[in-house]
Amino acid sequence: MTHEDVMPSLPVVRVRGVSTRFGTTTVHRDIDLDVAAGQVLGLVGGSGSGKTTLLREIVGLLKPERGSVELFGISVFDADPVVRKALRRRFGVLFQHGALFSALSVYDNIAFPLRELRGLDEDLIGDLVRQKLAMVELLPAHAHLMPAELSGGMVKRVALARALALEPELLVLDEPTAGLDPDLADNFVKLIDMLQRQLDFTVVMVTHDLDTLAGLASHVAVLAEQRIIACGRPSEVLAVDHPFIRNFFCSEHALAALRNI
Repeated sequence: MTHEDVMPSLPVVRVRGVSTRFGTTTVHRDIDLDVAAGQVLGLVGGSGSGKTTLLREIVGLLKPERGSVELFGISVFDADPVVRKALRRRFGVLFQHGALFSALSVYDNIAFPLRELRGLDEDLIGDLVRQKLAMVELLPAHAHLMPAELSGGMVKRVALARALALEPELLVLDEPTAGLDPDLADNFVKLIDMLQRQLDFTVVMVTHDLDTLAGLASHVAVLAEQRIIACGRPSEVLAVDHPFIRNFFCSEHALAALRNI
C-alpha cells in the first residue's frame, strides 16, 4: 500500500472558526463545516440565519471577521492573487435570481467566464457556448436572445450554463428554484441532478424548499443560533433534538421528502 492510499483526501470546502458580524449584529459564531468531494450539501436555516452570507464567504465574495475558508486545500482569502485566480476556475456559482448581465446576450453571458479566465480563441468559445446550451437543454437559437426576452426557467438554465462554463469541480447554488412554479422547479432540479451525476462535481446549495433538498442533497447542514447545529446525512440530522430541526422537518411532507434522499 502506498502513502497516497492511506492519506485522507482533503475536503473540497473547509470552513474553520468563521465568525461574521455586521455592525453590532452577530450573524455567525465559530462555524466549522467540511464538504467532501462528490457530496451535494444542502444548507438550511431560518430567515436571517446567514445562509447566503456563508455561501458568499465560501466563494470569497465576503470576508468573515474571523476564521478561515479553504477550497481544495487553498485559502480563499490569504492565497497569492495568481493562485486565487486559478482557484476561481475550479468553482461556479448560480445566484438566486440568475444574475445575468442584462446588457449581454445569452451567448455573451455564457462566454464571459471563458473570455475572462481562459483566453481562448472565439471559435473555441463558440463551440463551448453551444455545448453548454445543449447541456442545459436549450437550443442554439437561444444564444442570440437577451435576458429580458427569457422566461424565468430559461434564465435559470442560462445561469447554470454560465456557472458550468469552466467545467468546475464545485458548484455553489443559492436558492436554485426560487421564483419557479412547481413543474419548472422539479424539471430544473432533475437537470442539476442529472448533470451532477454525469460530471461528478461537488455541490453546496442554500435552499428553503424541501422538494429541492430531497431532489438533490446527499447531506444536510442546519444553520441556527449563529452556528451549524447539525450536519450529516438526513437521518443523522433528524436525530438531533433541537427546536429548529423539529419545526423545519416535522411535517409529514418534510419527513416523506427526506426519506427519499
